[in-house]
Amino acid sequence: MELAVEKRDTTKSPKTLRREGVLPAVVYGRKTEATPIAVNRKVFEKLFRQAGESTVITLTGLPEKKQALIHDVAVDAVTGEPIHADFYAIEKGQTVTVSVPFEFEGTPPAVKDLGGILTKVMHELEMEVDPTELPQHIVVDVSGLATLDDQIKIKDLKLPASAKISVDSDEVVAMISVAEEEPVEAAPVDLSAIEISEERGKKEEEGEDGADAAPAAEKKE
Repeated sequence: MELAVEKRDTTKSPKTLRREGVLPAVVYGRKTEATPIAVNRKVFEKLFRQAGESTVITLTGLPEKKQALIHDVAVDAVTGEPIHADFYAIEKGQTVTVSVPFEFEGTPPAVKDLGGILTKVMHELEMEVDPTELPQHIVVDVSGLATLDDQIKIKDLKLPASAKISVDSDEVVAMISVAEEEPVEAAPVDLSAIEISEERGKKEEEGEDGADAAPAAEKKE
């Protein structure tokens, strides 16, 4: 992917540039001095939707072409439109460390036939990799999850040959979970019935005491 840029006129305020449809940006790197640049905002938005932050793009329009990653994009809190972008220039032979998102594909038979739930344990993987081999995303095919015990681990994924990762290859990326049954709520206790029963018991006890007391009084007389 290529993106046409030009050296930015720093005498113009970023606000003025944005009104003109221009996105203020900067490109820098290990051996590249920070350089203010400008790019057509609509062109950038289209490319960013396709490339994201894990695709190497080629910046044209400068004294020499530069391979770079879109390192950071600031957006307007209200409109969501980009207001500034940072590009990280990559030197020849330099590796980059990037978090590459997973893209889940397929339908697990364990979900379709057994009522399981697909649980995505991880959503991205950080790797150090040669920029020329950097994938836009890593495909995770879940169509092989046929039983409730099946899992997909890091070691099951197809990664670039130059990729170096810091997580264990046995880390789980996706698995099948079993839906838990909702606990049955106990029926509410009728407290009024208990109160009536207690009152009835007290009256019966009082009645028995009165019956015993009457004959005793008569004998005394």
